[in-house]
Amino acid sequence: MITRVTHQSTQRAAVTNLQATQSRLAQLQERASSGKMITKASDDPAKAADAMALRKEQQASAQYSRNIQDGVSWLTSIDTAINTSVSYLNRARDLVVRGANSGATNAEAREALAVELEGLRESLAAQANTTYLGRSVFAGTADGPAYTQDTVTGDYTYNGSPGIVERRTGAGTTVRVDADGAAVFGTSNDPDAPDASVYALLTDIAAKLRAGEDIQSDITKIDSRKDKMLSEVTGVGARTNQLESAKEILGHKTMSLKGDLSAVEDIDLPATLIELQMQEVAYQAALGATARVLQPSLLDYLK
Repeated sequence: MITRVTHQSTQRAAVTNLQATQSRLAQLQERASSGKMITKASDDPAKAADAMALRKEQQASAQYSRNIQDGVSWLTSIDTAINTSVSYLNRARDLVVRGANSGATNAEAREALAVELEGLRESLAAQANTTYLGRSVFAGTADGPAYTQDTVTGDYTYNGSPGIVERRTGAGTTVRVDADGAAVFGTSNDPDAPDASVYALLTDIAAKLRAGEDIQSDITKIDSRKDKMLSEVTGVGARTNQLESAKEILGHKTMSLKGDLSAVEDIDLPATLIELQMQEVAYQAALGATARVLQPSLLDYLK
């Protein structure tokens, strides 16, 4: 059986092939100009889904990186505040040792020592109320300063909350970034209590100096408070190292995700350019062939 091929069917086939070739050429040109294999989900649904999942992981990693940097800044502020406070306590200890030598100090000298101790107390209060981005680093999740002073009695009150401030560094990992102000600076206004605040301790020593009382035993109290500060700063250092380690691991993961996304989305540029050139040649050949098929007929002249 002989199939009849009409001039009209040949024209339709030629135009269809030309359009298909032109569509492929446009797709290759778009890939070459954008550098991406996938410009819309319909190009490759499976790869598009993979790319979306990888981008989601990239966004999560970027957020974790911001969390880590914020946490490092919190802990750096705490480390500076505690180390500064330790230096103040070292100075206070030197003053107490000097004041304990009652045979070498007169009333005027003891008054001067008491005044300096009170100045150190105020300096310690400033360190205890250290803030980062407007939030106290020693008050937990509470708003406002960690310590406030009663204008009448002069006593300092701890206003921190038991809640802790954490930063998420991974899908199931968090790191504490604040410090327990009560453990660092104490809370009790009783200078003889185990949790005596550094403010109560220095206030009591200053009063004893003015009264000419023995302050030899207060050296041990200062050492005890300083040991608690050093214990806290050790924990801060450990948590800082944890964040730095998480930051390094996250950096490697970020680079890996970038490579994975590039493998899914990016084109092979040399191969794409070669295919584009071949498609351009094919398109030109298709144009030539179509021009031969679409010869004007007698009806075209009659029109």
